Amino acid sequence: LLDSNHCPGSVMFLFEGAFGTILYTGDFRYASAMQGEPALRGRHIDRLYLDNTHCHPHRPLPSRQHATRQAARLIRAHPQHHVVIGVYSLGKESLLVDLALEFRTWVVVSPWRLEQMRLLELPDVFTTEEGAGWIRAVDVAEIRSDALVSWNMLHPTIAIIPTGRPVKVTHPNIHPIPYSDHSSFSELCEFVKWLKPCSVIPIVRGSVCQAYFQKYLSSAPQALPDLRVPKPVKESGEQQSRRKGQEPTCLVKRAARCSVPQGVVYESPEEYTEKSEDFIGVKVPQQNYCKSASKEGCACYHVGKEKGKAELSGEQPGEERAASTVSRAPLSDERLLTGFADQYLLTPLNVLKCNSSQKFDKLVEDFFRRGEAS
Repeated sequence: LLDSNHCPGSVMFLFEGAFGTILYTGDFRYASAMQGEPALRGRHIDRLYLDNTHCHPHRPLPSRQHATRQAARLIRAHPQHHVVIGVYSLGKESLLVDLALEFRTWVVVSPWRLEQMRLLELPDVFTTEEGAGWIRAVDVAEIRSDALVSWNMLHPTIAIIPTGRPVKVTHPNIHPIPYSDHSSFSELCEFVKWLKPCSVIPIVRGSVCQAYFQKYLSSAPQALPDLRVPKPVKESGEQQSRRKGQEPTCLVKRAARCSVPQGVVYESPEEYTEKSEDFIGVKVPQQNYCKSASKEGCACYHVGKEKGKAELSGEQPGEERAASTVSRAPLSDERLLTGFADQYLLTPLNVLKCNSSQKFDKLVEDFFRRGEAS
C-alpha cells in the first residue's frame, strides 16, 4: 500500500506475482515526491491502472498550492464577506487549514466534521461555535442559489466550490476554484514518463487516454496473467471422467458420501418418549473403508441394534436398492471409539428422535456418574 496523495487514508496498490507487476493508483494526485518511494523506484511495471479523471490536454489544472492562493485572493477581494466553502465528507482538509492559518480565523464546521478533523489530527483551527469564525465549511450540496440568498440576507456572503470539474454557477456569489485531489494532465504525463509501464489502463469509464502515453511506455515484454487451468483441476477432471466408466458400486458410494445431511435438524422429540428404552442398546455407527475403493475415499457405515441390524450409508430412500451393492466388510475393533462420543455424538439421528430431551439429559448424567464411579 502506497500513499496516493488524495484524501486522508487513500492508497495505491502494488501487486507482484506470477501475473507480473501491477500498480493500481485508485484516486490519486501525483507529486514529484513519489519518485522517492522505494517500492516504486526502479520497479518494472507491467500494467498501470491509472486515475484518468483529468486526462485531457485541453483542460489544464493548477497545483493545489496555486489553487489555494487563488482562493485567498478571492477572499481578500471580499473583505466584508463571510466565506462558505463546499466540501465533500472527506478531502480538501488542507485547503481549510491553509485558509484558516492565512486569515487567522476559526473554520466553523458541524459536530461530526469536527470529530473527524480531530481523528485526522489536524491543526486546531476548527470549531462548532457559530460566529466564532467567518469561514464556514459545509457539504457541497448546500451550495445552492436559494442558500446564497438566505445567507446574504443575514450577512454578505460568498461561496467557494473547490473542484477541478466544470461547475454550473447558479448565483453570482458562487465561485468555483480549480482545487482538485486528482492529478492534472501534465502530472499524469510526468508520472507515466517516470514509471515507464508496459501498458496503461484507465480506471474512469468513458475516457480513453492510452494514446497520450504511448510514447512513454516501456518496450520490454509485458508479463500477462496465466489463464490456463491449474494442474490439480485438470487432474480432478480426468479422475471424474475415469469414474464415469467404473462400476456402479463406486458411483453409489460417491452418492452416499455426498448426500449426508448437513447442518442441524430442529425437531421436537417429545412425541417419541414411549420408545426411549430403545436408546440403551444402541451401538455406535462405525466407519469401514471399502477395500475396492480405498483410493476413492468411499466408505460404508453400519449400526447394530438389539432388535436387528440396520445399515446407515447416507442414501436417500430412492437409493436403497443401489446401496445394497456396497460391500459390507466386518467392523474392526481397532477403530471402535470409546467414551461419551462413542455413545452419543455418533448416534444416528433416527435414534435420537426416539428420546425426549429429559431422557437424553438423564442418560448423559448416568454416563458421567458411571465414569466417576469407575
